[in-house]
Amino acid sequence: MLPTPQVLRTDSRLPLWLAVLLAFAAGIAFDASTPDRSWWMLAPVALVALFAALVGRGFWSGALVGLVAGGAFWLTHIEWLTLYLGPLPWAALAGVMMLWWGLGLGLTALALDRGPRAWPTRFGRLVLVPAVVAGLWVAREGIQSTWPYGGFAWGRLAIAQANGELAQLVAWVGAAGVGFLLAFLGAFALQLGREGLDRQPAWAQSPFVQQSFGRVRSSSRVGRLFDTGLGRVTALVGATAILLVFPAWPAPTADELKVAAIQGGADASLFTEVRQGEVMQAHIDETVRALEGDGVIEDVDLVVWPENGADLDPLRSEASSRVLNSLAERYDAPFVVGTITARGDDFYNTSLVWEAGVGVTDWYDKAHPVPFAEYMPDRAFWRPFAPDLIDLVSRDYTAGTRDAVFDVAGTVVSSAICFDISDDQLMYEMIGDGSQLILAQTNNADFGHTDESLQQLAIARMRAVETGRTVVNISTVGTSAIILPDGTIEDQVPTWRAESMVDSVPLATAITPASAAGRQLEWLAAGIGLAGLGVALWFGRRPKRS
Repeated sequence: MLPTPQVLRTDSRLPLWLAVLLAFAAGIAFDASTPDRSWWMLAPVALVALFAALVGRGFWSGALVGLVAGGAFWLTHIEWLTLYLGPLPWAALAGVMMLWWGLGLGLTALALDRGPRAWPTRFGRLVLVPAVVAGLWVAREGIQSTWPYGGFAWGRLAIAQANGELAQLVAWVGAAGVGFLLAFLGAFALQLGREGLDRQPAWAQSPFVQQSFGRVRSSSRVGRLFDTGLGRVTALVGATAILLVFPAWPAPTADELKVAAIQGGADASLFTEVRQGEVMQAHIDETVRALEGDGVIEDVDLVVWPENGADLDPLRSEASSRVLNSLAERYDAPFVVGTITARGDDFYNTSLVWEAGVGVTDWYDKAHPVPFAEYMPDRAFWRPFAPDLIDLVSRDYTAGTRDAVFDVAGTVVSSAICFDISDDQLMYEMIGDGSQLILAQTNNADFGHTDESLQQLAIARMRAVETGRTVVNISTVGTSAIILPDGTIEDQVPTWRAESMVDSVPLATAITPASAAGRQLEWLAAGIGLAGLGVALWFGRRPKRS
């Protein structure tokens, strides 16, 4: 008689109604792992629950589970979008993200179903299958972050860890790498549980399967370890411990730059009725208070205002340019200022460098204006669906083509305007161009007192660790903070108040492993997922009944 094979059971699954409930709970848990709650430890737990809901499912029922989980997460996570724009843009953006989750998790269900048959050895079930699942997660995050219309790089697994104990990993493997490791850990935990619940279905006893696979249960001491509950728990605890105790990148720094970051506290939101120049005046007043509030002028190397900090373009307004020049002369420091510039018929969201007696010496135009907010893609197509909302975007900003680095006071400084901070490629290009300090200039007034600014701050904190650079996150109304290269928040000011941060911040030139690798790690992980899925689909097909 042929030996009985150890083939993982794949036909046992949760009832669909229970899988949907579990997926919904997982989506809510994912949101709770991100700011403002920052219960980061919930992310891997939610992954296990979500993958468990996919076990034994085909593509379509897996996609349904993904849609439910994605809806629970995204409709909660970006609720701040409704504050000024109402429910339609919120539902539309969440709907697109839900479709990505549905597609990604539908494919993941296939990998969990066919992977154990394609790789019936213990190594295949416990390593290869989780690697494919993790790769598919990275592929889905990568595509949704770049397409369509530049994508929406929000709500990624790595961002949930920015305030947690796994944040140090991002300097080594980047945001995509952290997502891969967490998804692998979740799938590994699931597969360990499936090992314990393994039963032989009828098809596994067929002569075809037995002749093809034979007995695959390992007789080695290490293999037998996984046959016990204690052994499986030990394996999971060990894998988790490796991630938790992995050494942090040393984040070496050299020299310092004294920076005054000015939060004007003025409401610069889209629908607020303020007279032109009021936002700029608020930043002028706070600059004066911050740098000579005690009667003595503070000696600083650089003054930075946020996105839209100068609502009067100094290139088109003589009064604005005169005031900026006067301030730069008075404090003997260059100003990096956010404003809206125009060249011909094109408008740009710009960060410019102003030096006394010279004027503009360099500038960066936002490379990726936000679709449906800063420009309207395919306006003629979308307008019939919601003409009033589409017409709100009356002016389309043009994508910039200049690099995002400046030479300021002998220091190479880079600017990330608002959602730029979530763009992986832009971050790697900044470091490649020699950036020693990142200025994250943003205007969060459109999102009121919601947790959008805290989510953005978490991304900025992740970028500080990932690049090994100090990040000065300065907003018109907050949340503004100075984040050191190891992720420590050096200084932070209250929201919706005129406040400032005047600090000597460390500069860095060392390149982190994540910055050196760039997006190659993401492509590698995604390639593992997609190629592994192809192998699983081909070699993991169910045998035909004789």
